[in-house]
Amino acid sequence: MSANRSPVTHSRTRTIAVLGGTGMVGSRVVAEAAARGHRVLALVRKPPREVPGSTPVTVDATDADALRTALSGAAAPGGVDAVVLSVRTEPADEEFLVGVTRTVLDAAVPLGARVLVVGGAGALRSPGAPGLRVADDPAHVPAAFRPVAAAGVAQLRACRAHTGADWVYLSPPATLEPGARTGRYRRGTDTLLTDAGGRSWISAEDLAVAVLDELEHPGPDRHITAVHRDPGT
Repeated sequence: MSANRSPVTHSRTRTIAVLGGTGMVGSRVVAEAAARGHRVLALVRKPPREVPGSTPVTVDATDADALRTALSGAAAPGGVDAVVLSVRTEPADEEFLVGVTRTVLDAAVPLGARVLVVGGAGALRSPGAPGLRVADDPAHVPAAFRPVAAAGVAQLRACRAHTGADWVYLSPPATLEPGARTGRYRRGTDTLLTDAGGRSWISAEDLAVAVLDELEHPGPDRHITAVHRDPGT
C-alpha cells in the first residue's frame, strides 16, 4: 500500500500523547501531529525548555500512577485519544522497554485510547525467508545490534500478550534517520520492505507521517511497517 498525504488532513481533532516526545522519532511525531491540527502532549522524563507544537508534561514512564495521571489529568481533560510510544535506551534495556510498554497499555485501557508503538525492525520477518525474523538474520542485523533487535521483538510480544488494549506496532525499516519530509512511503505489514535496489530505509519525518496516517485512518493490522517510496513508484 502506498501513501502520499498532505501534512494537514480533514480528520477530527484528537488529543495525542507522545511518550519520548523529544527523541528523533517522537519530536517528528509531535511536529506532524501539531501541523495536522491535533492537540499534542509531549511526555518527557526531564522537563525541557520547550517542545514546539505541544504541551510538555514531565512524567516517569515507569511510574504507572504518574502515567495514568498524565494521560487523564489537567493537561488532558477528558483523557487522550491516542498514545504514541517512542522510547529507546542506549545501550538496549529490554526489561525497561517491555515494562514501559506494559505500563502504557495498562494506562490506555480505561481511557479507550489507541496505542501506537514505534518499535524495531528486528520484529519483522526477513524478505524471502518468512520463518526468519530480521533480528535473527545476520544479513540485516550485525551481531553488535542484536540486543537492540531482540528488545524490539520482546516489546512486540508484550503487546501481543496484553489483553484489552487497542494497540498497533509500527516497525521502521532497516535504516531510520533524520531527513526530509516527502510524504511518500509504502506501507506493509509484518515483513521488511526494500526498494528495487534492496535498500530498506525511511526518514524520521516520513515515519511520523505514517504514524499520523495510521492514527487518523486505522488499518486492520496489528503489526505494520513503512518504507520510503520514490516518486513514480
